[in-house]
Parts: sequence; structure tokens; C-alpha cells
Amino acid sequence: MAHLCGLCLALRGDHGQFARIVTNYDGLLVSVLTEAQSGPLPGARRTAGPCPLRGMRTAPVANGEGARLAAAVSLVLASAKVRDHVADRDGLLARAPIAAAARTVARGWDRAGARTGASLGFDTAVLVDAVDRQGGIETLAGPGTSVLVVTEPTETATAAAFAHTAVLAGRPGNAAPLAEAGRYFGRLAHLLDAVEDQAADAASGAWNPLTATGTPLTEARRLCDDALHGIRLALRETEFADAGLAHRLLVHELRTSVDRAFGTGSCAHAATNAVGQGHGAPPQGYEPGAGQVHGAPYGGPYGNGNANPYAPSGPGAPPMGPGGPGWGGGGGGGFGGPPPPPQKPRRGLLAGCAVSIGLFCTCQLCCTEHDGPWSRRKRDAWCDACPDCSGCDGCSGCCDCCSCCEDGGCCDGCGCDGCDCGCS
Repeated sequence: MAHLCGLCLALRGDHGQFARIVTNYDGLLVSVLTEAQSGPLPGARRTAGPCPLRGMRTAPVANGEGARLAAAVSLVLASAKVRDHVADRDGLLARAPIAAAARTVARGWDRAGARTGASLGFDTAVLVDAVDRQGGIETLAGPGTSVLVVTEPTETATAAAFAHTAVLAGRPGNAAPLAEAGRYFGRLAHLLDAVEDQAADAASGAWNPLTATGTPLTEARRLCDDALHGIRLALRETEFADAGLAHRLLVHELRTSVDRAFGTGSCAHAATNAVGQGHGAPPQGYEPGAGQVHGAPYGGPYGNGNANPYAPSGPGAPPMGPGGPGWGGGGGGGFGGPPPPPQKPRRGLLAGCAVSIGLFCTCQLCCTEHDGPWSRRKRDAWCDACPDCSGCDGCSGCCDCCSCCEDGGCCDGCGCDGCDCGCS
């Protein structure tokens, strides 16, 4: 959330309020990767004011070059998407006046993204060129064309953005593996979008890369699994100061996205367990570098700026012993902690109605944990009950015991009972 809010506020700060509509989850990865390599620096966080989407709460948000690069990339790619919709005459964009206004907005975003990119040493022309080539490639693609030909422009754009995070973080040696991770991430993003939209595109007659090239879903799934494997290997080649969040997003959450798109379920570590032990072929086109160390999740020794967030004795390990989580003493809860606070009295009808309206108008009902308007008991956000969020949702149990699976294994023999995601 700190990176998502940081991206949103960077868009507002550099390009105005309207630019905030291009805030997206994929873009925040640029900010995450920058901070994962550079580590926590002075000024990397700032406290943002109240926002309706945070339940009118203040929050620490990402601040700095990573967030600004994410903003520049998001603007340029959003501009390309607008132009694509105009070319396809989608919805209201089929009307000439609205299409003209949309093209004007897109040109403004292009220029704004280029200015921000230039101030960071990043040439957004590579993104614009990739997007401009997309239309011609789609026109020429047909049955028998490899779907990877269609995904190539997206792969090129994301590879450039990922690689530049290494420059911003002062780790130029990471540029090559991060470009490889970006290439696979772009492939995944394009393929998953095609899989999820295939039925709707067929119904509306819209162009879909899988349908146009005659690529079956089994082949699309193989390519997605191949990309997941490639990202994991590329991360092992990358030197991180703190890899925890980047690993969670680019390994666990991507695996969840693939499983959701194809209607399957698995554990992020299980699919790569054999690879972690030195078995199995690497994905197509991947050449491991000299820095890869199979005994460590990301290569290189732990420490010296390449901390393993999962090692039991590493910097990410929770404190154990008296006073630590789950133990008495220290006022930390668990056995012998302070008693729960007394329940607040219920509100009356009118007071509860007033509070309910306030919670609704500030989005706290749907976006954050809140006190019930009348009962004053803790309630989960309405969005937490979304059917798409049910089930494992990213192997949270696996992530809790990653200290036991240092090289792709999933809690084998560690006795951890926190893996509730179907792996053992």
C-alpha cells in the first residue's frame, strides 16, 4: 500500500490530479524493485495526509525516484492504451469529439511521462516505440504465428522499466537479470490479459492474441509457467538489500494470478521445487549468469547487502524467546499479555445512522477494518468478502514459513503447520 499510494501521489505531484487515474498495481512493481535493491534510505518514506481510499487515515508512503519512475512508466503505457481504444473505436470513443479529446489527453501523458523519465535518466521512447509496433504486429499475426511474437513489444517495454530500477538503486550489475525478469513479467501480463478476455473478445468480435494465432490454452499455460520459472531464476541473479516484498509479489502473487486465470490452484514453491534442487531445464531463452548460487534463493551470500528475508537468523526473522511474539512478558500479548479492552457501549439509532453515513462517505465500510456503526465491534471491510478473494490468496501460509524452504522447497520436514495452501 505504501508503494501504491506513493505512485498515486507521485502522479499527482508531477502531473496533476487527473493523472492519478492511471494508478495501477503493475506500475508499483517499479517502485518496489527500486527500494528492494537500495534498501530503506533517509526520505524513502513520508507521511501522506488523509485519503478516502485509506478510510481517511494518514499513512507512510513511498517517496523518491522509484515512485517517480513508476509514475512515468504508468503515464506512457496508459497513453498507449487510450490510443489503442481510440483506434478500436471502443464504446464512447467511437464518437469523433470524444476520440479527439482522448487523443489530446494521450499526447499530454506522453509528454509528461517523457519529462519525468528524462529527469531520471530513463528514455521513454523505448516504451513508445514498443507500443507503436504492437498494432502492426497484431495486423500481421494469424494462425500459425507464435503468440510470443505478439507479446514481444510488451516484454521489451517492461524489461526496460525493470532494468532502469537497477540504475536508480545504484546497482548497475542488476540491470541484466532485472531486464530478464521484466521480459517474463511483460509476457505474463499480456498472456493473462488474453486468457481472461478471450470469451468476452469472442462475443464482441474484438481481436485476441490467443484466438488470432490459434494458441490453445494448454500452450498459453505452459508459456505462463515458463515465465514464472524465468522470473524466479532472474531474481536469484539479482542482489537485493531486502527481497521480501519483491519475492512475495513476483513469485507468490504472480503464481496466484496464473492459477486464478486458468482456474487451477498450486503453491508458488511447489512448481519450482525441482529447479531449486538443481534439476529441470531452465525456461526457453534463459541463460543463468555466473553469479547464480543454487544454495541461496537469490544468489550470493546472505549479508553484505543481500539479506535473505526468510533465514531463521536473518534480519527478517521474528524475535523469539521471552518477550517475543506468542510469549509472555514484555506486554506483547500471547500468554500473559494484558487483558482485552472492555467492549464499548452500543450507539443509539440516530447516532449509529450518522456514523454509518460517515463511514460510507469516506469509503471505510468497503476499504478498511472499522467499528460497526451501532455495535462498535470490529468489522472487516466489505471488499474482504469479495468471492474472488476467497481461498488461499497467495499462499499466505507458505509465506509464513518460507524460512523452511530456502531453495524452492515448501516446508519439507520443517514441522511448520502454517501452510494452509494445499502444499505439505
